[in-house]
Amino acid sequence: MTDGLIDLAAKVRAIPDFPKEGVLFRDIMPLLQDPAALREAVDRIVEYGTGRHIDVVLGAEARGFILGAAVAYGLGAGFVCARKSGKLPYETVSAEYDLEYGTDKLEIHADAIKPGQNVLIHDDLLATGGTAKAKIELVEKLGGNVAGLAFLIELSALKGRDKLRGYDVFSLIAY
Repeated sequence: MTDGLIDLAAKVRAIPDFPKEGVLFRDIMPLLQDPAALREAVDRIVEYGTGRHIDVVLGAEARGFILGAAVAYGLGAGFVCARKSGKLPYETVSAEYDLEYGTDKLEIHADAIKPGQNVLIHDDLLATGGTAKAKIELVEKLGGNVAGLAFLIELSALKGRDKLRGYDVFSLIAY
């Protein structure tokens, strides 16, 4: 594991007014481009998951795939993709979540999680908590246990953690 010596927040680029005016986008690509920062981020999430007996890591499309698969490897676990509706070729289960204007849907393969498996849910960002709640619903529909939720970044002011009460939530960087 790592000593946590890298300031990971300093590796995240802030882009004002993207994707629309008034939004400050947190771009993780500089962090991913830095080998030491990437290693530290993965190692610290793996450290969080160690001892939780994780069977699979559930990563959300698309940036949740990047670190999620590496975390699964580090934990000796499998990896499950949560994708937007219509992107998976096999039988799926789905969960809807609210967007600013309307709803969207996430899906996973119906055989991706077995009853009783311990699942670490991962995504790059915790904002309002809607997509994280949908991922919890997917895991629980299939009989899995949510062993924790791990995020690279948490936008604390949006209070997404409030929607996840009763679940263990970890984030590396908080804004």
